[in-house]
Amino acid sequence: MDKRPAFALVAHDAKKDSLVAFVRQHEKKLSPFKLVATGTTGARLKAACPDLDINPVKSGPLGGDQQIGAMIADGRLSALIFFADPLTPMPHDVDVKALTRLAIVYDIPMALNQATADAIISTIAETENLESTASK
Repeated sequence: MDKRPAFALVAHDAKKDSLVAFVRQHEKKLSPFKLVATGTTGARLKAACPDLDINPVKSGPLGGDQQIGAMIADGRLSALIFFADPLTPMPHDVDVKALTRLAIVYDIPMALNQATADAIISTIAETENLESTASK
């Protein structure tokens, strides 16, 4: 059984480019983690960073948010990185709220922007002593 910490990577449409740039920038730090990403975001991340272990689930509005929520409830995720777009109405807003509610209920770190995502990645890598393995 894989004991590596797992992160979920999610981005609204207007934030997908930002998340791809973020993951590229932190590819070395993210390499020791298992990564799960919703549909289109996952495909874009895999294309940009083919060496990362990225497992896509369905698109958010088609059930991907619920799949990631189930992983949170099952204790399979260490953190949620969700680059949210607060300026665009989302037709699946109820799914997004359910996902963030689960992160709160199960007390996992949740980043909704780059500054918080930086802190989460660094802290978990340090806590799990993964920084030394990422540089090998």
